[in-house]
Amino acid sequence: MNRRMITALALAAAALAPAAPANAAPVPTAVRAAPVVEVTTLADAVGLVQVTEENRTGYTRSSFKHWNSGENATDGCNTRAEVLIAEAVVAPTVGAGCKLTGGTWVSYYDGQEVTSAGSLDIDHMVPLAESWDSGASGWTAERREAYANDQGAHVSLVAVTARSNRQKSDQDPADWMPPSPDAQCRYVAEWVSTKLRWQLTADDRELEALKVYADGPCEDTIVRYTPAA
Repeated sequence: MNRRMITALALAAAALAPAAPANAAPVPTAVRAAPVVEVTTLADAVGLVQVTEENRTGYTRSSFKHWNSGENATDGCNTRAEVLIAEAVVAPTVGAGCKLTGGTWVSYYDGQEVTSAGSLDIDHMVPLAESWDSGASGWTAERREAYANDQGAHVSLVAVTARSNRQKSDQDPADWMPPSPDAQCRYVAEWVSTKLRWQLTADDRELEALKVYADGPCEDTIVRYTPAA
């Protein structure tokens, strides 16, 4: 049977098909697929990070709106407080205005146990300035806000001692690593995961530093990430 005959038969079948009722519910044209979690080795994950030169021209911290009302806009807590509540190993009491009292946290950068929320910083795994260098300079203000308040991946924001966060500042793994050796493989994996989640690039020095860990002490480390919408 040739193509012309097949087409004619298909048109005839369509003409004979019963029409949909006038009050029938519309059929959705597309169903959004659930985000896919990518799982790979650290070495392979490092190989997926694109390499470019960094450029900090025009960066200001205010380009990234934070902290906003968080994942739950009705709980009275901003992103910072929501991360603190989520990461507590002993839950704090949440009072009026989302005031946190009590609670216990472990800052994995330096292994310190902390019992006061005010002694903790919420660190952006890939600092805001570093993200600007690596691609965020070309984003919309809305995407930068989403990045700065990202709770869609638990590795994007982390509660750590203010001291370790200030020591890290805006440095990448070529210039700073957590002082606790037990934290370093986790840190490299979470750094790479965040870069891949947000499609951020790396410069040559950063990539070489990541490869040192991926090919050495952290070769068995697994990286998980979900690309950001």
